[in-house]
Amino acid sequence: MARPENHLIHQLPKAARRHLLNQCEPFELTLFSELSERGKPLSHAYFPLEGFVSLVIDVDSHPALEVGMVGREAMLGSELILGLAKTPWRALVLGAGSSWRIGAEALRKESAFSPELQQVLKTSLLVRLYQQTLALACERFHMIGPRLARWLLMSQDRAQAGSFHVTQEFMALMLGVRRVGVSMAAGIFQQNGLIEYHRGELKVLNRPALEAHACSCYDANKRLYAELTGRKR
Repeated sequence: MARPENHLIHQLPKAARRHLLNQCEPFELTLFSELSERGKPLSHAYFPLEGFVSLVIDVDSHPALEVGMVGREAMLGSELILGLAKTPWRALVLGAGSSWRIGAEALRKESAFSPELQQVLKTSLLVRLYQQTLALACERFHMIGPRLARWLLMSQDRAQAGSFHVTQEFMALMLGVRRVGVSMAAGIFQQNGLIEYHRGELKVLNRPALEAHACSCYDANKRLYAELTGRKR
């Protein structure tokens, strides 16, 4: 079996990759743990190898809303190269797995030393900006069913597995909707044989059919990623 890798690190020339990894340490992404808190300085940046992280924003007393997702195709903390340490969102682990972790100041020094790393980090930041813009437009204009299909596909892409753990309460939280809406949409998908859901374990049974039900934001996100990075997810 191929060893899991982070796509951003893999894009670096061998010397730059080796130099960066010498500054990193292994770090396990524990399910539902928070890697950063809203309004608090980022202490580290993370390069997932497995699993994925959700970027969640809280506004007043409204339910939290997901505005981004980070897996091994990207990283958490690219804004550190801009001199920024605080973010408006929380980073919540939704898929457990391994990662590389580097201190905030170490990443800044490394990016100043390596133009190749600096370019990769800037690209990652731009990809996430596009992703967040699409997520907000999707939340405003698309129905729950297509949005749920998009979210399930994006989660499976990053989980790199046919099944993963997620509750209906959490899916509703990520989509910013009531649980009853998610229950109805997920129930239709299950009745039609697209997914299987039992006690928090969700398995994708028919990915092509799920892709057909997803809103246009899923394909748009993949196209933007390919255009900006030069590679597919």
